[in-house]
Amino acid sequence: MEHYSQTAPVAAGQPAQTSGNTGPLVIVTILFFMWGLLTSLNDVLIPHLKAVYTLTYVQAMLVQFCFFGAYFIVSLPAGMLIKKIGYQHGAVAGLTIAAAGCALFYPAATSGYTLFLIAFFVLAGGITILQVAANPYVAVLGDPRTASSRLTLTQAFNSLGTTVAPALGGMLILGGVVLSADDLARLPAAEQAAYHAKEAASVQGPYLALAGALLVLAILFAMARLPKIVDAEDSSVKGGFSEVLKHRHLALGAVAIFLYVGGEVSIGSFLINFLGDPKVASLSAADAAHYVSFYWGGAMIGRFIGFAVMRTISPGKALAFNAAAVIVLVLLAIFSGGTLAMWAILAVGLFNSIMFPTIFSMALNKLGPLTGQGSGVLCMAIVGGALVPFAQGYLADTVSLQLSFLIPAACYTFILYFGLKYANMYSEK
Repeated sequence: MEHYSQTAPVAAGQPAQTSGNTGPLVIVTILFFMWGLLTSLNDVLIPHLKAVYTLTYVQAMLVQFCFFGAYFIVSLPAGMLIKKIGYQHGAVAGLTIAAAGCALFYPAATSGYTLFLIAFFVLAGGITILQVAANPYVAVLGDPRTASSRLTLTQAFNSLGTTVAPALGGMLILGGVVLSADDLARLPAAEQAAYHAKEAASVQGPYLALAGALLVLAILFAMARLPKIVDAEDSSVKGGFSEVLKHRHLALGAVAIFLYVGGEVSIGSFLINFLGDPKVASLSAADAAHYVSFYWGGAMIGRFIGFAVMRTISPGKALAFNAAAVIVLVLLAIFSGGTLAMWAILAVGLFNSIMFPTIFSMALNKLGPLTGQGSGVLCMAIVGGALVPFAQGYLADTVSLQLSFLIPAACYTFILYFGLKYANMYSEK
């Protein structure tokens, strides 16, 4: 779960020079770090809430349904809001709403699973507004020709947030002793209620601290002197989603974004439980959370590598190579066991690294005045993160956790096809 950037077209009339852009770019990069941190904490909370409320895998995936469902529901209203109040005020609004979502975790700890799900939705809604507002700055704070490369670089810092979050969450949230469903069932009703309250309350402190940090960032962002972004869209351009979907590479790109986000979110959501499987590593939830940091750390390293490599290698070829590597690694994790299965699934992060920004930029290639509508289609495709984990959850509940990883393996097969199909996209006249 990453860090799903909603890339906007380069704003009209913005200078390509880089002088004076370092400070604003640092501020925007901090925002990428924060939403990486917040999104990756879901990987820690899912197994925690599953254990506390004795949920099935499908029920536990409601966390991702609410979180990534917000991207689908809030993306278009966020665009309208930002058009009305401006990009900088939009980012401040997004930070404030995300802070409110974090604050909701405090009462949720004493109210039950439903309020947790509402808190996830509010938090993700704030992040969505924030991303719609902040991403255009990455495009305008430098040379437009290197905007895609710069987005990959800023997302590397987003990956730093996703790397730090599991280890931090493991210490702060998963440190206690989690009872199994059988052990819990043997306790008297009063002790069961006390146990649920104690375990749920372990999220209160960390999320209150995050709410405070987001409010501080909102104040800093409101005070920052950022360049004004002129809306690049030509109001005379006609045609909605149906028009832009006539461009085959955009339509296939939307499917690829849906399946990539779905596959990557599924793997992240099940990682702690997978590493706890006796056939794999038999790790406790707290110990497994530390290893999840290797997964996201690999994505961070891969982004720095991708930032350099994709200046010389075709994005489509790089995408196809990485997708093929992920398929091999996931199949290894499914059909082997022990240390090999553990490190195979963790290594997927390294090859995930470049996929999202690469698919996004390839899908928007040569759309011209329809770029805005195309970006909107791709943003809505992020809903794959809400839906695909349900399919894996169903397979985990009915067949086995290990075999359920066939779902993300199938998702990456389409990404391999997309990369190969458009391997020479940028060399075509």
